[in-house]
Amino acid sequence: MGRGRPGAPRAAAVQGTGGSSAVSKCSAAARGYIQDRFLRLLVGRRRRRAPLIHRGYYIRARAVDHCVQDFLLKTQSHPRTQILSLGAGFDSLYFRLKDMGLLHHTMVYEVDFPNVAHQKAALIKRMEELSSLVGSSEGEGLGVITYSGKDYKLLGVDLSELSQLERALDEAGLNTEITTLFIAEVVLTYMENSRSDALIQWAAEHFSRACFLLYEQMHPEDPFGHVMQQHFNQLNSTLHSVAQYPDCEAQQKRFLAKGWTECSVMDMNEFFTCCTPEDEQQRMQTLEPFDEYEEWHLKCSHYFVLAASKGMEPSWTPLLPSMRVPHGAVGMAGSVPAVRAMHSDTSGLRRYGHRSVLLKRDVILTTGGFGEEDGQHCRMRNFHVLIKHAGCWKAGCVKKENTDKSWDERLYHTVSRVSNSLALVVGGRTSPSGAGLGMLWLKFHETCNALDTGDITVKLVSLQPAAEPAALRWRHSTTEVMFKGKKYLFVYGGRSALEPVLGDWYFLHAQELSCTGIPVEGPIPESRHSHTACSWKGGVVIAGGLGAAEQPLGSVFFLRELEHGFQWLTVETHPPLIPRYSHTAHVHDGKLLLVGGVWFHTSSVPGITVIDLMSGLCLDYMINVALSLVVKAA
Repeated sequence: MGRGRPGAPRAAAVQGTGGSSAVSKCSAAARGYIQDRFLRLLVGRRRRRAPLIHRGYYIRARAVDHCVQDFLLKTQSHPRTQILSLGAGFDSLYFRLKDMGLLHHTMVYEVDFPNVAHQKAALIKRMEELSSLVGSSEGEGLGVITYSGKDYKLLGVDLSELSQLERALDEAGLNTEITTLFIAEVVLTYMENSRSDALIQWAAEHFSRACFLLYEQMHPEDPFGHVMQQHFNQLNSTLHSVAQYPDCEAQQKRFLAKGWTECSVMDMNEFFTCCTPEDEQQRMQTLEPFDEYEEWHLKCSHYFVLAASKGMEPSWTPLLPSMRVPHGAVGMAGSVPAVRAMHSDTSGLRRYGHRSVLLKRDVILTTGGFGEEDGQHCRMRNFHVLIKHAGCWKAGCVKKENTDKSWDERLYHTVSRVSNSLALVVGGRTSPSGAGLGMLWLKFHETCNALDTGDITVKLVSLQPAAEPAALRWRHSTTEVMFKGKKYLFVYGGRSALEPVLGDWYFLHAQELSCTGIPVEGPIPESRHSHTACSWKGGVVIAGGLGAAEQPLGSVFFLRELEHGFQWLTVETHPPLIPRYSHTAHVHDGKLLLVGGVWFHTSSVPGITVIDLMSGLCLDYMINVALSLVVKAA
């Protein structure tokens, strides 16, 4: 729930974020992500959210519950404790804790805007299932107290007015000598920094034993952060704290400077990996079809949970994981300037989950993916072609023949050039709940080249080869290999509607498209999808990917051609390759170049990693967009 100044249009907008949040939490509970039977009673309207939204609210609720229950466990010996939820909105925390029998000696105070507090008080009074848990409602409506029970008080006051808040809490009976947990779940960031800083400092100065739980956004400076800020700006709910406190380290320094003696903080990728049991991770991952791993991990890297304390004996340390996920600064060997190819039409290239293939030296065809077409975000129907002529790149027009359900607007497929007039499409998907798509020929004229001023025509031909099972997958790789002088397509890994990750492979004869049994020896790589595969020395180099536990992989393998078959070899890199996935890769002059992708290091965006395939030397370079070189185009 967010906070703002009452009476201003922005205040209503910020309050609206709380209502939307409650609806999303309710939708996540309905799908089994969180166990909460009280949300449906507090949320007036119901709306089903997307799986990505469910996961976001799952990890948020998981982090808050983890810290709150740890606080209650560690203070069991205390005669009395208090919980003060700042900007509680329509949250059900009190009712869940009460129902679980965890509030034997704990008083819960909730604070929100007066109109929100009055709405919630009316809901509690009307719903017997809620009011029976709270008990007596004596004192409701007196001053800022909108509802009052034996161990629960709901207050209507603006958090940004600290003097008013202090008087209201004093009126409600909050005791500064009792061990107190402050909860601010996406709240303080909507306040001006001077006001939120003052609140943090006030809590540290006025309470002898206290803990503070904060959940908020961070990393406003990278591309995802820019989009995140634009989203909240459009909602008239500006994120104030992210500029002054952009990362975990800055937030930690903030609390220590404001009087808190201990402070630990981690992003949500680290929390999920290190503070969530494996069986619970697996339970969540199988609740509904899901294939938005990049957005999920990027979102988790842009939110953090912070636990600060003072005067606590023993120390309150709910965020001490059993293992650590590296999130510090990545050692960069240098930077490389970005090269931007300027051309007449960029709209068709703004997509992801697509596949680009070099049809000829100066012709690049891009197919499928998700992007924007006709003003709408959707799976891309149209193909896009870039043609280089006289040193300039320009967008050409692609005409498709025989367009039918055989294309189905695919994502996460592969396209392999087989000859001067043929390219093979393997796999891909539409919905993550549907079966993978099969194979498809793309036929084009051999004469299409940079001298063509007209359209490029691509004919789509459906296939039902014997090797069809090999194609019913997505997020896989298809790479050209050679064996005994013959060309094969090596289809490896990926995922399917039935298996979240695959580790099998097929050798497809490039012309017949039939599976060929070729012996493979050596240690089998861990199953993966969203990896890369490059042809090298007749074999294939596999790098990175996402494993069975939805964790990025940092391994590199080389499938080497032997006289009687192939052999898996591990490429040892030093320093170790930072685990990443959904990148692209290229082999040039014996070096493997990995570009972009997603990793868990929140300090930087993946740039270019160069791996010497002979020595294993691994160096990371930042892509410097500020020093980008411009390649002019028609």
